Amino acid sequence: MPQYYVAIHRPNDFDPTVSVDAAMRREIDALNEQMVAAGVRVFVGGLRPMSNAKSLQRLPDGELRLTDGPYLKTSEYVDGFWVLEVADLDEAIAWGRKAAAACQASVEVRPFH
Repeated sequence: MPQYYVAIHRPNDFDPTVSVDAAMRREIDALNEQMVAAGVRVFVGGLRPMSNAKSLQRLPDGELRLTDGPYLKTSEYVDGFWVLEVADLDEAIAWGRKAAAACQASVEVRPFH
């Protein structure tokens, strides 16, 4: 069965200590329980804030430069993700809709090779 990446995107100014309340945590926990019960969840992980990121950039001379922060400078970041094993893209999108509702956030659904 194909696997899909389902990622939660947050704006850079998102503060989980303020924005994630007990009700949202319950909805996310319930969604995870549904995924496990359906046998579709392969992996789930939340990510620390992007300020914790370290980036490695390959320079033209082959050297690697280590810098603090995310590699891409964007207005949003990936806050967490699931790897789901489902029948097809339609099913992955259905789970993505549930993730967007539970997390109150934008979601990206993308197939693995």
